[in-house]
Amino acid sequence: MTQPTDKKRPQDNDEHEVDSKESDQGTDIEVDEEKLPSRAAAVHEQIRMEGEKELERDGMALLWSAIAAGLSIGASLMAKGILHAHLPDTPARFFLENLGYTVGFIIVIMARQQLFTENTVTAVLPVMHKLTLKNIGLLFRLWGWVLLGNVLGAACAALAFLVMPIFDEPVRQAFISISEEIMKNTPTEMFANGIISGWLIATMVWMFPSAGAAKLWVIVIMTYLVGIGDLTHIVVGSVEILYLVFAGVIPWQEFFYPFAFPTLLGNIIGGTFIFALISHAQIRNDMSNEAKARAEGERKQARDDR
Repeated sequence: MTQPTDKKRPQDNDEHEVDSKESDQGTDIEVDEEKLPSRAAAVHEQIRMEGEKELERDGMALLWSAIAAGLSIGASLMAKGILHAHLPDTPARFFLENLGYTVGFIIVIMARQQLFTENTVTAVLPVMHKLTLKNIGLLFRLWGWVLLGNVLGAACAALAFLVMPIFDEPVRQAFISISEEIMKNTPTEMFANGIISGWLIATMVWMFPSAGAAKLWVIVIMTYLVGIGDLTHIVVGSVEILYLVFAGVIPWQEFFYPFAFPTLLGNIIGGTFIFALISHAQIRNDMSNEAKARAEGERKQARDDR
C-alpha cells in the first residue's frame, strides 16, 4: 500500500480538493494491479486518479482547454466533408468518409484537451467513490466549464469553415448535407442515439489504461463506430448544427431543440448512469470483498498471536 507522504498536494486547503479516503489519509490512490483485487479494479483506480486531477483543475484552465477541444473537434466535420465531396457517390463512400469522423477525436484525445463526453466517466468515478455535496459540486463545475468551452470552440470552428475562403463549393455543400442528416432525427432519436454514443465514448476511456501503444487504434475504432452508427455527439454535433445555423439553413432555436438538449442528456446517461455506474458497482463489490478478506485475515492473525 502507498505510504503516507508529508509533501502537501497543490490543492491542499483548497476548496477544489476532492473528498476521498486518500485525501483524508494523506496517501495516493493505489493503482498497482498486484495490490488490488482485480485487473478491472486497477483500471478503475487509474481512471479515478485522472478524474480527481480534472476535478481539481483551475476553472479557466478547463475553459481554455475545452475551447481548444471544440476547435479541434471541428477537424471531424472538415475531414468527413472533404472525403464526402471528393469520393465517388457509391455505397462505399459512407464507410470511407466516416474515417474522417475520427480525426477530431484523435487530435483532442492525443493532445489531452478537455472533451465533455470523456468527463462523463472520468470525472464521475471520484464522485461515485465518495458521494458528497462538495464532490457533486466539483463535478457540475467541471461539466459546466468544459461544456461551455466545447460549444464556444465548436461555434468558432463552424463560423471559420463558413466565412473563411478555405473550402470550395462542393465541400461546403458536403458540410450542409452531412449536418442535415442529423436534423432528420426526432428529439427521441437524438436522445437514444446520444445514449449509445455516450456509452461508446465511455467504453473507449475505460480501455485507455490497458491500450498502451494501441491507444490510437482504440480511438479510431470506437469513434468510427459512432460515425457509421449515425449517433449523436454533443460536441461534434455542435460544429455540424451550428454550421447550419450560421449558413441560415435552420433557425437558432433548433440548435437547442431538437439537437442539443436531447443529445446532451443522452450522452450523460450513456456515459454516466449506464457505463460509469455499472463499472463502479463491480469494483465496489471487489473492494468490499477485499476488505472483508483483509479483516478476516487480521482476526485470524490476532487469534494466532494469542
